[in-house]
Amino acid sequence: MSWITGVGLTRFGSLPGRGALDLMSEAAGAALTDAGLRRENIDGLICGYATTLPHLMLSTVFAEHFGLQPHYAHAIQLGGATGFAMAMLAHHLVDSGAARHVLVVAGENRLTGQGRDAAVQALAQVGHPDYELPLGPTIPAYYGLVASRYMHEYGIGEADLAELAVLMRRHAARHPGAQFRAPITVADVMGSKPIAAPLKLLDCCPVSDGGAACVISRERTGAPGVRIIGAGQAHTHQHVSAAASLTAFGAAPAVARAFAAAEVTLGDVTYLSIYDSFTITLAILLEEIGICGRGEAGAQARAGRFDHDGALPLNTHGGLLSYGHCGVGGAMAHLVETQLQMTGRAGARQARDPGLALLHGDGGVLSSHVSLVVERAR
Repeated sequence: MSWITGVGLTRFGSLPGRGALDLMSEAAGAALTDAGLRRENIDGLICGYATTLPHLMLSTVFAEHFGLQPHYAHAIQLGGATGFAMAMLAHHLVDSGAARHVLVVAGENRLTGQGRDAAVQALAQVGHPDYELPLGPTIPAYYGLVASRYMHEYGIGEADLAELAVLMRRHAARHPGAQFRAPITVADVMGSKPIAAPLKLLDCCPVSDGGAACVISRERTGAPGVRIIGAGQAHTHQHVSAAASLTAFGAAPAVARAFAAAEVTLGDVTYLSIYDSFTITLAILLEEIGICGRGEAGAQARAGRFDHDGALPLNTHGGLLSYGHCGVGGAMAHLVETQLQMTGRAGARQARDPGLALLHGDGGVLSSHVSLVVERAR
């Protein structure tokens, strides 16, 4: 068991003049203040990668920049699953006694710090160098391929996916730090620019500058406390051309392992933080995990089940689709929001009873999966 004792989050969007280390430092400083800790209290450090600062030793570069001398330092690269993988590693480090307070931090000026061509080239690494990259696919193209197959298999329409984009924007409207807060409709999503059929502009997360951090500790430092009680992973493939299926991935086994470690079931969950790089990502994960039946995610979003005051609140900060996506910090914003919800600090977004949360992230093209189970302790 471990405790999420502090969290920090910058606003997301266009933040010109702010580099990766600046954004990481802002988020880290906020997390330390939130936890009531000083730099000298941090004996573990875990950093995510930054495409605008591709250093071989990013964790120690940040430690020097931020004024830390940790006993343990590590940098992780697992695509979109990195944020939750870092939290999982920190959880095991403090649970094993290897560290007492681990700072987990990520940040990147992905929007203003690099051009479009550089961003496309960096993200193209998820493709197979021989069988995929020569054909010129982009990340949206891969997810468009998956969406086409999934929609065919389960009878989902484009308007069903659009409901998830509308939901995330509705949540983001209540968060002052979100990149996009203006309301949108299903018609807006359907009429937005085609990106990679069937995905349109508003089916895709934006590119953002931003940073996020949390402190994971051996003992609680506040009341109510928020603790990680289970974690699990699953890795089914790396490249789409090697995937056994385009409709079944590793979400279900990762969640099952996290639930087994936490000794809980899906029926116990009262809050959700689910990775949403595209509307199809969110739909597939919700349905594979078993939160919705196959093909039902859009209808349940439309019915209000996932609203902040609904039966099972989901990504109440607006998720990647509307709060924004700055790389590793994008998924970590989900964890920050979960802790704020569980400590009653989510303001206008506050859910009624976020007592047990399931967090799930994926990396690559639904290839790497990490799940966390987080509990509020009075």
